[in-house]
Amino acid sequence: MEIKQEGLKTGLPEFRPGDTVRIHNKVVEGDSERIQYFDGVVIGRKGSGIAETFTVRKVSFGVGIERIFPLHSPRVEKIEVLKQGRVRRAKLFYLRGLSGKAARLDERTQGESGVAGVTKPEAAAAPVPTPAPAPAKPAEQAAAPAAK
Repeated sequence: MEIKQEGLKTGLPEFRPGDTVRIHNKVVEGDSERIQYFDGVVIGRKGSGIAETFTVRKVSFGVGIERIFPLHSPRVEKIEVLKQGRVRRAKLFYLRGLSGKAARLDERTQGESGVAGVTKPEAAAAPVPTPAPAPAKPAEQAAAPAAK
């Protein structure tokens, strides 16, 4: 149990399925080690504790690529959240069948949570503007008959 607790990473960003992330992955080539980026949409998370993994999907040169990353792996140097997507599913496997603009996800704003019925705090606090009154017509135009 102690070994599992020691291997857990701290300071990981919060991310959910639908978020666009950039993974900084350590790659060993011969004697040298370098960082390789993998940008994509998180299509699912599974597991818990030290065994938690997440799947990231991207389209590269017209071919869909999915990689499964262990969340607490020493090979995963850093995770950056680039965009937060607004989705209503925990697993986004339906993105595999979509391409082009159809595969895009709406962006989640700061006030939104995943709970239904929650309103944005900015919208509730903002005052509603009242329309300005119409300008009064001059007396001579209102009295003149409109006959032709």
